[in-house]
Amino acid sequence: MAPSVSEEALNTQLSAPEPEHCPGPESEQAGKDDACNGCANQDICSSQLPKGPDPDLPIINSKLSMIDQKLLVLSGKGGVGKSTFTSMLSWALAADEDLEVGAMDLDICGPSLPRMLGAEGETIHQSNSGWSPVYVADNLGMMSISFMLPDPDSAVIWRGAKKNGLIKQFLKDVNWGEHLDYLVVDTPPGTSDEHLSVSTYMKESGIDGALIVTTPQEVSLLDVRKEIDFCKKAGIKILGLVENMSGFVCPGCKGESKIFKPTTGGGEKLCNDLNIPFLGSVPLDPRIGKACDEGVSFFDEYADSPAATAILDVVDALRDQIEINLDSLTLND
Repeated sequence: MAPSVSEEALNTQLSAPEPEHCPGPESEQAGKDDACNGCANQDICSSQLPKGPDPDLPIINSKLSMIDQKLLVLSGKGGVGKSTFTSMLSWALAADEDLEVGAMDLDICGPSLPRMLGAEGETIHQSNSGWSPVYVADNLGMMSISFMLPDPDSAVIWRGAKKNGLIKQFLKDVNWGEHLDYLVVDTPPGTSDEHLSVSTYMKESGIDGALIVTTPQEVSLLDVRKEIDFCKKAGIKILGLVENMSGFVCPGCKGESKIFKPTTGGGEKLCNDLNIPFLGSVPLDPRIGKACDEGVSFFDEYADSPAATAILDVVDALRDQIEINLDSLTLND
């Protein structure tokens, strides 16, 4: 039987819903922040709930110490293909049979990785060693709130504290085995609760870097600049940016045309302006959507697509950036 979300995630010992800008019941500002004025939970937060260092952090650090590379996939805007790219990045890494890969879906309100990785309808199991991820290949496991929902159409209507509790459980309780080479974390758009939680909980163990996904239009780049600023403020190294949907590839003639034309130079110019590695451009191919809907590897089904070649080139560039990052850390030590 699949575990349900624990009491830690669902119950915060509060007598009323948290206000919109609640600092969280475990925060040092709980009961003291401006948002707490007039809140029915103010007395509970200021006197009864524990404060200080989170006792779960040592457990999280111990779990994450068994993972070599921890990567966040970010986008400032929804609809740029971030989850699609996360799924293809996971498939591409797992194509190397010597690697153990994990994919974690932190888009709590809109989990889509289970469908894209062919695990929709599966359940996770709980044992003394923790939650077992769902394996879509011998060396590719994944974790998502989708596996805990009673119905795939169920809406997750949670405030920040409950989201934070579930993210903590994913990092603390999921048993990835004795060793994981890559953990690819798919985050929702923006710079909100999920991003703050994962960066806080993973800070001590270290996030190896972030991959940022955008499309060529300035509307997308406006939000990407905010995501880049978030990474800088959170101390997360940006491994690079990939420009998705940079053109359209005809499956028949293999001809390519621009659909979303860059009006300000696109992702490559943004990277040049901000001194960020540009990992490459990925064209549109309608068969990518088909592969994601069917939960199969795009590379296995359509290896001849220019989009497949472009994605694999981006993955190679990403792994090169990881090696450069590791080399620089070694030199600094």
